[in-house]
Amino acid sequence: MSARPADVASLDAILAALYDVISGPAGQQRDWDRFRSLFAPGARLIPTGGPAGQPARATVLTPDEYVLRAAPGLERDGFFEREIGRSVDTFGRITQVFSAYDSKRLPTDAAPFQRGINSIQLLNDGTRWWVMTVYWDAERADNPIPARYLKPSGR
Repeated sequence: MSARPADVASLDAILAALYDVISGPAGQQRDWDRFRSLFAPGARLIPTGGPAGQPARATVLTPDEYVLRAAPGLERDGFFEREIGRSVDTFGRITQVFSAYDSKRLPTDAAPFQRGINSIQLLNDGTRWWVMTVYWDAERADNPIPARYLKPSGR
């Protein structure tokens, strides 16, 4: 499956597409082919979590495994995630983004039900951008998002 050229033409575009493709109202099926098209072969999504007071754990997923795990809840409950701050480092063809986010059931919700940081590694192969990994952790009372990650990216 080919990516939409506009989705992978720039860093801003691929990050916007990544948030857009998982967001939508309850009852709306997401465009999972579009989602998959953003990722390089071998890419991974890695949520972190675990019960309070226990060691953290990371779950390593392929894009297909993420879809199987996340699609039912996203589509049943509604889910809107947006970037609320960004920090970017680039060296050569690789870029590391700390993308702070908030998540709501409806875009009009007064407050998000969750915030956190997506650590996103990307490759620019000279023709397009590819997501290599998305590794994330949620904000908690003992783990607030540092102010430096809540600054706009200057896009």
